[in-house]
Amino acid sequence: MSSLSAADERRSTRSHRPQGRGVMACVSARVSAGVSACVGLGVTWLALAAPAQAAGIYSCVDATGKRYTSDRPIAECLDREQRVLNKDGSQRQTLPPRMNAEERALSEERQRLQDQAQAAQKDAVRRDRNLMLRFPDEPSHNKAREAALDDLRRGVALSERRLQDLLDERQPMLAETEFYKGRRLPFKLKSKLEANDAQQQAQRDIIQNQNAETVRINALYDAELARLRRLWAGAAPGSVPPASGAVPARKR
Repeated sequence: MSSLSAADERRSTRSHRPQGRGVMACVSARVSAGVSACVGLGVTWLALAAPAQAAGIYSCVDATGKRYTSDRPIAECLDREQRVLNKDGSQRQTLPPRMNAEERALSEERQRLQDQAQAAQKDAVRRDRNLMLRFPDEPSHNKAREAALDDLRRGVALSERRLQDLLDERQPMLAETEFYKGRRLPFKLKSKLEANDAQQQAQRDIIQNQNAETVRINALYDAELARLRRLWAGAAPGSVPPASGAVPARKR
């Protein structure tokens, strides 16, 4: 074929090239048009069609009752919900109203409180499960109570014995003060009496604190036992509310 006839052939092919945008137009084209033209045309069509399919159709009714439809979020309905529809008219999703700064802050606060409540519920479930693993029955719980109170009882008994010793030590000092009625006590005797008084007060304070701790631990175990009894009876972990005025648990 001569160079002139080849050029005429190319011009003829371009003039008769199909104008359709689909792949079918490429199939109907003459083979001499080349495969590359068909591929390029198909890619262009897909690139144009994909965004339209992904965008969806926005629909809403404004405050006056007027209905709007658009291929993008509708400015007249930013203060209300907008439906996003598929091409077949089915609903894909619902866009919530846009919020101002105050509304956004309130929404974030509600979400924060909701997250806290969910975390607290999970923690309550975990604590109840651990409690039931530690105390499968009431005898095991009573045994743990007695073990916790034993140290306190021994501490109180020790302080009471020490207090009695101090009272016994004070008797000779008091007897000696009889020789100094109406006179100033010697410095040494006076110092011994003051030291004895201070030590007695210290032991009394220890006994008072130990007794208060005994009350606290008993209240803790009482509340714990009431909770366990409901769990043993079949209540779901995390479903038992804390007892009113429950004593905060101390790590044991």
